[in-house]
Amino acid sequence: MNSIGENQTEEHHQDLRGQDAVGKIRELVDKAKSCFFCTAASTINSIGARPMAVQEVDDDGNVWFLSAEDSHKNEELARNPHVRLYFQGSPYTDFMILEGNATASHDKARIQDLWNPTMKTWFTEGQNDPRISIIKFEPYEGYYWDTKHGMAVAGIKMIIGAAIGKTLDDSVEGKLKV
Repeated sequence: MNSIGENQTEEHHQDLRGQDAVGKIRELVDKAKSCFFCTAASTINSIGARPMAVQEVDDDGNVWFLSAEDSHKNEELARNPHVRLYFQGSPYTDFMILEGNATASHDKARIQDLWNPTMKTWFTEGQNDPRISIIKFEPYEGYYWDTKHGMAVAGIKMIIGAAIGKTLDDSVEGKLKV
């Protein structure tokens, strides 16, 4: 029995490094906007995973978040900085997992850079709320699953492939090394 990869009629694996990896991270984060932020350590009343809104991906591929200083997540990061981020941009594509280390800080200028008015839901005193901290996630590796040409082309290829009995999958996947 052949695996799905062996049934592919075109190349579907592409590892990305450096700025190409950063570009893919930006592209998929822009589509997903949020992720599951999973810490290596967990605390009482925490399973070590929670949804988080991404505030920015910088030129080095670092992913930035705003977080409550008194959260379980910040406590867990103090114990172990290893983090996994899981992204899903749509039901069928734009998937990514990133591994790296995260640190929390209180850089007021950076808080101001990342601030948006909806954050007041969690930080009721605004940008100067004493509970705000910044989390900088520095990825060192990851993996992604995406389409080469977007969902429209992928959908057409799937329909044609089903009609003629061939795997015409428009997917692409690969390792990310920042």
